[in-house]
Amino acid sequence: MLATLTLSLALFAGGTPAPGAAAPPAATEASPGDATELRLALRDLWTNHIFWVRSYVFATHYEDDAGATAAEAAAVANARAIADAIVPFYGQDAADALFELLAGHYGAVKEFAAASAAGDAQGQEAASQALSANAEAIADFLDGANPHLPKDAVLPILVAHGGHHLQQIRAVHAGDFAAEAEVWTAMLGHVYAIADALANALAEQFPDRVNG
Repeated sequence: MLATLTLSLALFAGGTPAPGAAAPPAATEASPGDATELRLALRDLWTNHIFWVRSYVFATHYEDDAGATAAEAAAVANARAIADAIVPFYGQDAADALFELLAGHYGAVKEFAAASAAGDAQGQEAASQALSANAEAIADFLDGANPHLPKDAVLPILVAHGGHHLQQIRAVHAGDFAAEAEVWTAMLGHVYAIADALANALAEQFPDRVNG
């Protein structure tokens, strides 16, 4: 599985990135059975994650309180959906634990956005550190759950994902929307790599339940 993760990272770093999306795709139910369906379902979930976080960043930048509230609710619901995708494999308790970790990820991004908007360098640093600590906690969780998701391979992927959020926020608050568009494209390609790595790891750990 380490080779699969390495390949996913190589595709992200040097391959052709996937095009940006104007709206999130319709959610596909993540369930054991077909490996391709599982991979696509996880891609949908992770694409929705970055879409709704991006929506929240733009809404807060333009002081659209209603938009920010709606985007945040959708981001939290999406985190719940990502966590619940592992219920068929690891059970509800594990899903609840993952949801708490994903909530921490979103919380750190939200804190960074607020600090960035306020020009609070110290707050940005604290939020960035919280995001890094959360990435390590998620990597520990995945490493403990699945032998095909070793921490030393997973952690760099999660750190890079968090870095994309911070780059996006900085670009939006700087009014550099060309740069933000580039970050979005990179983010999309990267979350595809994350989703594929997770799906492949599940297929390797549960070959009798994930076919194809």
